Amino acid sequence: MNDTPAPLRVAVLGCGAVGTEVVRRLLEHTTDFSARTGAHLELTGIAVRSLDAVRDPVVPRGLLTDDPAALIADADLVVEVMGGIEPARTLILDALRAGAGVITANKALLARHGPELYEAADAAHVDLFYEAAVAGAVPVVRGVRESLAGDRINRVLGIVNGTTNYILDEMTTNELDFAAALRQAQDLGYAESDPTADVEGLDAAAKAAILAALAFHSRIAFSDVSAEGITAITSEDIASAAQTGHVIKLLAVAEHRHEADGRGGVAVRVYPALVPVEHPLGNVRGPFNAVLVEAEAAGTLMFYGAGAGGVATSSAVLGDLVAAARNRVSGGKAPSESRYAELTPLGADQIHSRFQIRMAIADRPGVLAEVAAAVAEHGVSFETVRQQGLPGGPAELVIGTHEASESALAATLAALDTLDVVLRISSVLRVEGI
Repeated sequence: MNDTPAPLRVAVLGCGAVGTEVVRRLLEHTTDFSARTGAHLELTGIAVRSLDAVRDPVVPRGLLTDDPAALIADADLVVEVMGGIEPARTLILDALRAGAGVITANKALLARHGPELYEAADAAHVDLFYEAAVAGAVPVVRGVRESLAGDRINRVLGIVNGTTNYILDEMTTNELDFAAALRQAQDLGYAESDPTADVEGLDAAAKAAILAALAFHSRIAFSDVSAEGITAITSEDIASAAQTGHVIKLLAVAEHRHEADGRGGVAVRVYPALVPVEHPLGNVRGPFNAVLVEAEAAGTLMFYGAGAGGVATSSAVLGDLVAAARNRVSGGKAPSESRYAELTPLGADQIHSRFQIRMAIADRPGVLAEVAAAVAEHGVSFETVRQQGLPGGPAELVIGTHEASESALAATLAALDTLDVVLRISSVLRVEGI
C-alpha cells in the first residue's frame, strides 16, 4: 500500500515580476516544498497574455499558455498574480467552484469583490489565501487573522504603500520636490509609469479595507475608505514638519470607535499625516512597510519589512501556497471570512483626529486673537501654537489642535477663509502617533 499523496497540480496566472519569482522559487526549491507540504507540487502551466513576450529564461516556455480557463480546470491549486479586476475575478471564481484552492496577491480585487470570493471558497470548502495582497512579505494578514484571533483589536495604523513612503522619504532626507522624487521612484522601479493608484492613496485604501475587515470582523468595502494621496505635499510641508519634530507619512488607519451601546462603528481612512520622528513609523525608510496593531491583551505589535517587489512578494505567495498544499494533504481548511460583528463604517462627522493647520497671516497685533475666536466658534481648541515671520512677507502661524471631528475642521477652515487677516491656508495635515 502506497501512502504517498498524489502530486498537487499548481497553475500560475500571470508572469510579471511576482509571477516570475514564484515560478523561479517553485522550480528551484521543489524538494523543500515537497517536504514542507507532504506532497510534490507540480507546476502544470503559466497563463500569460502574450506567448511571444520576452521573459526571464527561468520561465519554461513549454509551460506557457494563453488559455487560463483550460489551465485552472485541471489544477488543485491556483496562484493568481495577474492583477486587475477582470479576468482575474472570473478566473478565481471558476477555480474555486471547480474545487481548487486559490492564492492571490490581488488587493484591488479583494477590496472590491472580497465577499463574493469568500462565499465561493466557503461553498466549495476550499482555501482562499491572500497574504501577499497587503504589505508584500510582511505577514500581517496571518498575524491579524490567526495569531490575534483570541484578542480584541482596537486600531490598526500603518505604512502599506512602499512607493509613497519612498517618495516622502526622499523629499525629507534629500530635499527633493515631489516631482523629482516620483521620477526617481519610477527610475528605480518602485513606481509605475502611471503612479495614480499609489500617489492618490488608492492602493493603500484597498489594503486598508482588507485589514479593517480582518481586524474588526466586518465587511469593509473599498468604497467605505476615504483616501487622500500625497500629490499636494510640498517641500514647504516637509520643512515645516521637521521644525516641529515630525515627518510626513502616508498612513492607512482603521479603528473601532466604541459607543455607549458597546457597538460603535469602524473608521477607515488613508491620508498623509505628521508622525513624530521618534515614533516607530517615523523611522520607516525607503520603500518599506510597517503596520502597528493595537490589541486589548497583546498591546501594540509592529509588523515591518519589505512591502513590494517581485522577490519579497513571492515569499508571501509561496507561504500561502505551502499552507494551502498542507491543507489539501491533511483535509484541513483555512479560516473562513469572519464578519459576525457587522460594524458600520463611520462618516466624517463621526471621525475625530488631531490636526495641524499652517497658514500665512497678516503680521500685526491682534491677529492671533481673531484666529482663535474663529477656531473656538466651531468647537476646535488649540494644543500648540507657533508663529514666525516669513522672509519679506507675512507671518506664518502653525496651529496644532486637540482631537476634533472632520466636520468641525471643515467648518473651522471655512471660517478662517473669511478672515481678512488670514492670507492663505498653506496646508492642513492630521497628526498621528501622539
